[in-house]
Amino acid sequence: MSQPLSIAVVGSGYVGLVAAVCFAEIGHHVICVDNDESKVKMLREGRVPIHEEYLEELLKRNTTNPVEFTSDLANATRRAQAIFIAVGTPQSKTGSADLSYVDAVASEIARSIDSYKVIVEKSTVPVYTNEWIRRVIERNGVPKELFDIASNPEFLREGTAVVDFLHADRIVVGAETERAGTLLKKIYEPLTNGSYYKKADAVPGICSEKNPPPILLTSTKAAEIIKHASNAFLAMKISFINVVANICEAVGADVEEVAKGIGSDGRIGPKFLRAGIGYGGSCFPKDVAAFRYVAEQLGVDFSLLKEVEAINEEQKRRFFQKVRSALWTFRGKRIGVLGLSFKGGTDDIRDSPALDIVQLLVKEGSTVVAFDPAAEARSKEVIPPSDKMLYVDSPYAAAQDADALLILSDWQEFADLDLKKLHYTLRYPIIIDGRNLYDPVDMIEHGFTYLSVGRPSLFHARDAASSSRQLP
Repeated sequence: MSQPLSIAVVGSGYVGLVAAVCFAEIGHHVICVDNDESKVKMLREGRVPIHEEYLEELLKRNTTNPVEFTSDLANATRRAQAIFIAVGTPQSKTGSADLSYVDAVASEIARSIDSYKVIVEKSTVPVYTNEWIRRVIERNGVPKELFDIASNPEFLREGTAVVDFLHADRIVVGAETERAGTLLKKIYEPLTNGSYYKKADAVPGICSEKNPPPILLTSTKAAEIIKHASNAFLAMKISFINVVANICEAVGADVEEVAKGIGSDGRIGPKFLRAGIGYGGSCFPKDVAAFRYVAEQLGVDFSLLKEVEAINEEQKRRFFQKVRSALWTFRGKRIGVLGLSFKGGTDDIRDSPALDIVQLLVKEGSTVVAFDPAAEARSKEVIPPSDKMLYVDSPYAAAQDADALLILSDWQEFADLDLKKLHYTLRYPIIIDGRNLYDPVDMIEHGFTYLSVGRPSLFHARDAASSSRQLP
């Protein structure tokens, strides 16, 4: 292993906490700072506030290099060689990223710098943020030779964030000085030289001692743009395949076959070509809007991203109409829902299309009975339990006596249900699958009326006579 370095990570959200734990996992001394004392207490006790595979396990097992949790940013700054800023950058009303938290943290860091530090943007921020951080620190009287600003964007997927960090497709480091770049390369050296993967208990993934992740050295501005451009492009792929899915529905083709044909092209690739009810989460909606806003401020026409956003909203509306077409009317109907998080593998409900659809169902007079393996507690904060919104503890409880069952998040356990039991449990064997988890022919053979996204709707014999009345 390389020589351990002292690292401070400011923020213990999805990005900050994963980064802190993974930096410790590869051998560094890490101080994770958060101003929420209750969260600090929870983390000190080895409990994690988010659902993320391997995270709690790594937090508990790194006893030789434990992550230190504190609310004292000044002390962490003085002790650290590199300080990663991983605080929230929420979307403002204009669509721009709200950088007030970054500004506040940078000011506090500046007041505690007593030796050379590399201050690293880890939050997703618009281009030129590095220059603003530099100005803030200089305005607080810190000499230029005592700090450098660098950008090290994350490319983590919620649900697989730990694996994505330790088995990265690439590590992007934006730095303007050799001194800063060298320090960041040393931080990631256990990954880039392959030594981490020699550990018997290394987290498994695509990288290995012989196939370590590459490190890409860029300017800070390029690194900032890489992050926003990457997320905007992935969101565009999702919106693109959703429009293709709508065309497939109109002509009776199968979008899964089309996506396979498209994704087999090495220039395109299969990832993010899954038709569904639209993207959500903490990154894509915010980052698409922020990147579009940056372009507008620079006088660049990026109206393509407006269409990406519009398509994403339209996809939720189309799915809702698909449910209406199957049930005719919502009032008085009992509808089972599988999935409330914006995707499987996470408890994150931010901008979740599943929650948007559930809220519309309740508004229309339906009784929704919902199950999610991880997002129930967060969902209750948005849609409190009531006689119209029930939370249950299993997929089959959600399906019990339901007029239809909706699949809204792609949890693996939803793809592995006992179809015979499910058929018996539902009042009417109608499944409307917003994630295309099942084969339509298999579903009709099990006696279901099955509607999905971008594939022909298949109606069981009892519903066939009325299928001509279904909306597209």
